[in-house]
Amino acid sequence: MPTVAPTPVERVTHLLCDADGNLFPSEEPAFDASVEVTNAFLASLGIDRRFTATELRAAATGMNFRTTARTLAEQGGVPDADVEPWVAEERRAVTEHLARTLQPHPPTQAALRTLAGSLELAVVSSSALARLAACFTATGLDELLPPGRRFSAEDSLPTPTSKPDPAVYLHACRMLGIAPEQGLAVEDAVAGVQSAVAAGCPVIGNVLFVLPEERDERAAALLAAGALAVVGSWEELADLVLPAPAVGVSR
Repeated sequence: MPTVAPTPVERVTHLLCDADGNLFPSEEPAFDASVEVTNAFLASLGIDRRFTATELRAAATGMNFRTTARTLAEQGGVPDADVEPWVAEERRAVTEHLARTLQPHPPTQAALRTLAGSLELAVVSSSALARLAACFTATGLDELLPPGRRFSAEDSLPTPTSKPDPAVYLHACRMLGIAPEQGLAVEDAVAGVQSAVAAGCPVIGNVLFVLPEERDERAAALLAAGALAVVGSWEELADLVLPAPAVGVSR
């Protein structure tokens, strides 16, 4: 009889989780803090453009602040702006705000525990490690996703970068000792899907923490960027990727 090749999901041994907006609803509160720093940065360069938090989120979701600041400075005619002091200030402001505002999400915690019974969990993010640490502590995910399995495009690479650059996914796979096709990425943003696809990782989109009025559009964009499927919760992801007898997440 002919041998049936395994599907992308059947080859997976590791779950590579984006963090912001995916494991916890951090994007809206993060941009609430980030927009104040962004507008101060633009003012310091003499650039008249100003953002609301919603506008900045639409322009920058999936990118880190360094990439966003450089892009805005270049668009404003100041391509050689020194963004590093502002990167540090934005990191401080956002980390403090998220530590105060984020809360555990029990359904996500339960689904991740189920997934961890069959797959190795890791985090692959554009965010700084200090920000991730504050978020994981606030949301009760430190035990499931400890520091040794967190990979940051900001801090873990020789040269900081941001998704959609695939560097952070390639680095995570090397450090975990797996081929990219063994790491199933879970992403909520187009830039994240593009990063994982470019690295050779299969990707599932997750719209759990996307605003309800934006979910249909985001889901379509994630699929167009290369996601194999889109789910609306981590429980749904567990149902999708685990053998039926192994799924034990309570509804």
